[in-house]
Amino acid sequence: MGEVAAGWEELNRRVVACRLCPRLVVHREQVAAEKRRQFADWTYWGRPVPGFGDRRARLLIVGLAPAAHGANRTGRMFTGDRSGDWLYRALHEAGFANQPASTDRDDGLRLSDAYISAVARCAPPANKPTPIEIASCRRYLVAELQLLTRLRAVVVLGQVAMHGFLHARSELGHPLPRPRPPFGHGREYVLDGGLTLLTSYHPSQQNTFTGKLTREMLRAVFARARQLVEAPPQR
Repeated sequence: MGEVAAGWEELNRRVVACRLCPRLVVHREQVAAEKRRQFADWTYWGRPVPGFGDRRARLLIVGLAPAAHGANRTGRMFTGDRSGDWLYRALHEAGFANQPASTDRDDGLRLSDAYISAVARCAPPANKPTPIEIASCRRYLVAELQLLTRLRAVVVLGQVAMHGFLHARSELGHPLPRPRPPFGHGREYVLDGGLTLLTSYHPSQQNTFTGKLTREMLRAVFARARQLVEAPPQR
């Protein structure tokens, strides 16, 4: 195993074994024990969820946290829930995923040139990790940023994800943008070092059921991400 691969494996072991946030530990394990009726025959993952995707990716996607009966059940980011249905369909249409569906860890899904992470790795009550929990979890996103050495673009899914990503990057010596970039769907910012930040509404049911986020809106974000990672480097 090479040094970089060993770094990834060690990081993922640390993530899965993490028990830093007592409230989240209790919640994720309670959900895994009680289950949802439609998933009664599942053995829930019930642990922190590591990142997923191509470790040589030029595109990073940052979400909020695992869903209680999605990634907390399946053990893979955005897998097994409606948010994942939307996200992976858009990634497939932009050429970042080999298939549009994501149901479980053994469904054959592979990402190409894209890696998915989150600002919190445990399913939180009401889908709302606290600022302290996000700060405690930040070490794992920082470690991923150190390992993802080829990034050209980042898509953040929601305002919390945007702030979490910028703070994680600041821990690696990159200044926080001043003034702070305002969040809004479809916005684009070039950060120091030439990295492009793309902002999107999160594909949560609250956003997709109300029409705040449409499939075309999400598709456009990842079509732009494809353009950015394929563009010739700026001299």
